[in-house]
Amino acid sequence: MKVIAQIIERITHGMHLLGGMFLITMMVITLFDVFTRGLFSMTDGAVDLTILGGIELVKYSLLFTVLFILPHSVSRSQVIVDLFTERLQARTKKVLEAIYILCFGLMGIGMSYSFYHLVDEAAMSYETTQDLLIPLTYFYAAACFATFMLAVSAVMHALQLLFSEKAES
Repeated sequence: MKVIAQIIERITHGMHLLGGMFLITMMVITLFDVFTRGLFSMTDGAVDLTILGGIELVKYSLLFTVLFILPHSVSRSQVIVDLFTERLQARTKKVLEAIYILCFGLMGIGMSYSFYHLVDEAAMSYETTQDLLIPLTYFYAAACFATFMLAVSAVMHALQLLFSEKAES
């Protein structure tokens, strides 16, 4: 199980880095788009360097940023309110945290299932993005993978919480 956990950790870490690249890409596209639109309006349309599909690129970059960062961060960014749990035993706290993380796993399963069916629907209808005409099957397939990895990562972390023998600090 330790080897499987390490493999999942490496995959989700790579997805996390890729999500960071999507975030930087989204910021650069937004800045460039604002600059070129400003230049367009200052020159009364004489200089047109605006990006075709810039809004689509930002929209899908945002989607992939969130979906690719979540699997790696699901167990690292939980806020625990000690007011409610301070008198509970360490084992009970671990079980509650595992249940909470399993809820993310259930959310990942539901989203992955939905994206899986969207891949088929988009393939049957040849649905594409509005401006760039990229087939939506690519986006839905990548989102299906990312949400599946969210589910796998959440279940793995919940199992580690429930069955690890490490002492609670």
